[in-house]
Amino acid sequence: MPKPYSYDLRQKVIQAIELDGLKKSEASLLFNISRNTIDLWLKRQAETGDFRALPNQPPGNDHKITDWDKFREFAQRHGDKTQAEMAELWDDQISDRTISRALKKIDFTRKKRHMATVSVMKISDRRS
Repeated sequence: MPKPYSYDLRQKVIQAIELDGLKKSEASLLFNISRNTIDLWLKRQAETGDFRALPNQPPGNDHKITDWDKFREFAQRHGDKTQAEMAELWDDQISDRTISRALKKIDFTRKKRHMATVSVMKISDRRS
């Protein structure tokens, strides 16, 4: 995402238009910015009272699971169910893929641990 114009430049442009009587098209040529940008700044000033840039919000999704302690307890209680069943049991509407990502995030696994198996054959049985 491109970086917004500085507040200092915005002040100079708006001041040149409002106080000095410069036309928008002349200001756009002088400051090397688009006339549409000036129109947007003036529109924002009329609506909000200021022409500051809006804060940059990185793209992303709204996370459905925010209380991780609650989710860990949920995973312990319902760990024997499928992810689709867990999604139906969760408080909010949530997909099984979201459950999958959350389980991975808390390092919850359903895989069985391989244990050292002891041979059931007796030593005397092996020789024969």
